[in-house]
Amino acid sequence: MAISAFDHPFLSGLLGDEETGAFFSAAADIKAMLAFERALALAEGQAGLIPLDAGRRIADHIARFWPDMDGLREGVSRDGVVVAELVRQLRNAVGGEDAAHVHVGATSQDVIDTSLMLRLSSALSLHMARLDALVAGFRALDDAHGGRRLMGHTRMQAAIPITVSDRIRAWVEPLEHHAAQVRSLANAGLPLQFGGAAGTLDRLQDKAAEVRGLLAAELGLADVAQWHSQRDRLVEIAGLFSRICGSLGKFGQDVALLAQMGGEIGLSGGGGSSAMAHKQNPVAAEALVALARFNAVQVSGLHHALVHEQERSGAAWTLEWLLLPSMALASGASLRLALDLIGKIRSLGTA
Repeated sequence: MAISAFDHPFLSGLLGDEETGAFFSAAADIKAMLAFERALALAEGQAGLIPLDAGRRIADHIARFWPDMDGLREGVSRDGVVVAELVRQLRNAVGGEDAAHVHVGATSQDVIDTSLMLRLSSALSLHMARLDALVAGFRALDDAHGGRRLMGHTRMQAAIPITVSDRIRAWVEPLEHHAAQVRSLANAGLPLQFGGAAGTLDRLQDKAAEVRGLLAAELGLADVAQWHSQRDRLVEIAGLFSRICGSLGKFGQDVALLAQMGGEIGLSGGGGSSAMAHKQNPVAAEALVALARFNAVQVSGLHHALVHEQERSGAAWTLEWLLLPSMALASGASLRLALDLIGKIRSLGTA
């Protein structure tokens, strides 16, 4: 049984996005968490916090290791997080004296948040490529139809004639802004999470800064101070997902209204009706509106998750797990649908 429309057996045909969804699968999460443990062992070995050879052997074990999924599920039900059981299984797999050098100085939140940053980095790269493709698609649409006329509407009433270029400008400029924001995040690098039990890296003592720098470099993330209870970075990313959906929802709403009025837009491949064979419903346009409204609701929840009490919050953290993946999927689906919709616009405006 699927609860979410994003991975539902048939609703996902409209609302899903397999490419974005892959970054939020259990396998992707485990792979990223193990990447953290591997990089940590190598960094601590290089810094002399653990024996260098032990760090290398741990890294070799991780390359061949995959956890028992039933054990992870039981561990989460018991501990509230997956990392305690994952590390237990990993230490058993490593064995011997090296087992004591696994996960030294780290805490569950370091592993889980860093896994999220690694996967969000990949998701944002995909979003950036799609945003660039959308901007190019709108520019091509403008080249083909920009000089044609549309009736401008204000407050849902006919106003004065405008050009197709005027309408496309309202569609494309926000997307260019979003693409620039995604590119800025990518260039700066998403942040490593590494603070240890209470954010002080106390077990690493004078090696803390060195290990953190080596760990960030190994993972390709930004070397920043821990942010266990400072969640504004996640809200910034969630807000970007919501703004992308909102801008594409405006595009979808405009296309749906143009299709309703008739005469000013020609679309190919609309959705069929079970009762009225003559209809071609603007399905993708409608879905863009729904996804925009969905993410507008979810982003308020991420603002609630800003309230992390003291050095770590279990409740706010769990709320992030419930909301952020769905927001990323809604944004990815919106970009996919918008690209498809642009390709179906055969004519726009009147001569």
